[in-house]
Amino acid sequence: MSSQSDLTARARIRDAAIALFAEKGIAGATIRDIATAAGVSSGLLRHHFGSKEGLRDACDEYALNQVTALGIQFTETNLLSRITPEIMGLQRYLIRSVMDGSPSALAMFDKTLEYGEHWLERSELDIQDPRAYLAVIAVMKMAMFVMDDLLSHALGERVDQPAGWARVISASIEIFSHPLVTPELQEQARKALADFTASTIEEQP
Repeated sequence: MSSQSDLTARARIRDAAIALFAEKGIAGATIRDIATAAGVSSGLLRHHFGSKEGLRDACDEYALNQVTALGIQFTETNLLSRITPEIMGLQRYLIRSVMDGSPSALAMFDKTLEYGEHWLERSELDIQDPRAYLAVIAVMKMAMFVMDDLLSHALGERVDQPAGWARVISASIEIFSHPLVTPELQEQARKALADFTASTIEEQP
């Protein structure tokens, strides 16, 4: 049975890895970097996780469970009040992990789309291409984390902190609450897209 100090060391290693993976990417953060940040030896890190890939899998599982549990537990309450710098760090880590493109990261992105499909089934939205709709929304949301430096520059405050992030969420609510095109323009755009798609198919050999 592991001692309490072992469990504490494991958590320190995991948390240090999440922070460094989010900052440098999976490939950019070394075992030595993580061990140093956690205040442990590289040997102890390997004792707990076996390898960097094993550590990364543990980080994926922990971060996804924490963020998902938050969403499920507080669906009917003021979720924004629960968004802490720690949770935002986990979200940033998950997005960096997805961008890495590994099988586990892509599986995590697919799981996100599955959650979206369940939500869409309960909604009253009439979506022509649900898969594309959900994928585009997911990537748009990811971009707010990936390009947080630009958002921070534009807003004059850090969006990786709750106050700045609240402004980003407020803007998102405004964007999704008001149609950006009239029904007439929407119909014109759909017709133009249909014509473009048809002409593209005709040009294919």
